Amino acid sequence: MATDIKDTVHAVEAAAVMGLLPARPRLLALGEPTHREDTLLDLRNELFRQLVEQEGYRTIAIESDCLAGLAVDNYVTSGTGTLGEVVERGISHGWGASAANRELVRWMRAYNVRAANDGRPASERLRFAGFDGPLEITHAASPRQALTALHGYLAARVDADLLPCTADALDRLLGADDRWTDPAAMMDPSRSTGQSAEAGRLRLLADDLVALLDAQTPHLITADSPDAWDRARLYGRTATGLLRYHHWMADTSPARMTQLAGVRDQMMAHNLLAIAERGPALVHAHNSHLQRVKSSMRMGGRPLEWWGAGALVSARLGAEYAFVATALGTIRHQGVDTPPPDTVEGLLYALPEDRCVIDAPLLATALGDTPPAPRVSPWFGYAPLDPAHLAASDGIVFVKDVPRDR
Repeated sequence: MATDIKDTVHAVEAAAVMGLLPARPRLLALGEPTHREDTLLDLRNELFRQLVEQEGYRTIAIESDCLAGLAVDNYVTSGTGTLGEVVERGISHGWGASAANRELVRWMRAYNVRAANDGRPASERLRFAGFDGPLEITHAASPRQALTALHGYLAARVDADLLPCTADALDRLLGADDRWTDPAAMMDPSRSTGQSAEAGRLRLLADDLVALLDAQTPHLITADSPDAWDRARLYGRTATGLLRYHHWMADTSPARMTQLAGVRDQMMAHNLLAIAERGPALVHAHNSHLQRVKSSMRMGGRPLEWWGAGALVSARLGAEYAFVATALGTIRHQGVDTPPPDTVEGLLYALPEDRCVIDAPLLATALGDTPPAPRVSPWFGYAPLDPAHLAASDGIVFVKDVPRDR
């Protein structure tokens, strides 16, 4: 068995990752099994730089607020703002504090400056995207930004008689933003405004605005820049997704948390499919969002299962979507010590390499009909590989030890 496992091992480099795939996918997703570890993000940056330079990927999308990320994209493409400012407000979940995320954005801007100086066309320059919804663990954003931006875009370009409402009517229905962002609503549905009469009316208006955007596409794509139209579509997706999410925050049925998890990943999937329309993209997020199989977790003692963004996108794109998971040996500063030898991580930990790329389907074949034991993490923040999912991944990046970030 050891010889077979060694045959699945490659160096951590772009060529090794691409060698696992039949052709360059439109979306190449790299997962992570835990957040906030710059060691893993540095490795992501290294791989993504190689994939940009060697394979022609031109968009980098990360698990961050899709609307806030517009500021980062503006900086990367045109230098608007300062690095510190755009990373702090343009990367959500507190991850703008990461030195590795800051370095990714700095490098992307420097790459574009060099490309412009070399006279390369705009299509050869890099774009940044957040593909998560404007959601945090404790709350969801108000739909105000997305709805008013979509309404404003349409009001400036189509006959006023076609609009389903005025800007003032929209503002009255939205009310104060703290009605939408109350963190208590995450645990207490009665604190949510998501099933109020105003929210129901806003859902209908959002649907009408998106339908109008679609109906006016032939005019809009010629009346303005493609980027402006694409951004309006993002506002539409976000408005409808947020209103759906708030609806389920107000729900009291046993399906509430499953629905919330599913709506979030649907928003992610819709954003990824839109990103894929404009060309080859690299994607980074938690393994659970990007895997092809159902995602699961336990919350309040109840098991939750839903189809994640990777599963939804893979169903649409087929071989144009590729997923490489990341697995770890130890995160000792979080109490995750040497993995048991009968787990996938334990088998990989016994290899001499400190980090490597693994051919996941070949590894699954090498392990035979009896899969390794599941690894159980003592720390909730690390999700070990499920051995039953090996063959559903195109590859694995394995990192033997994750030191404490300085």
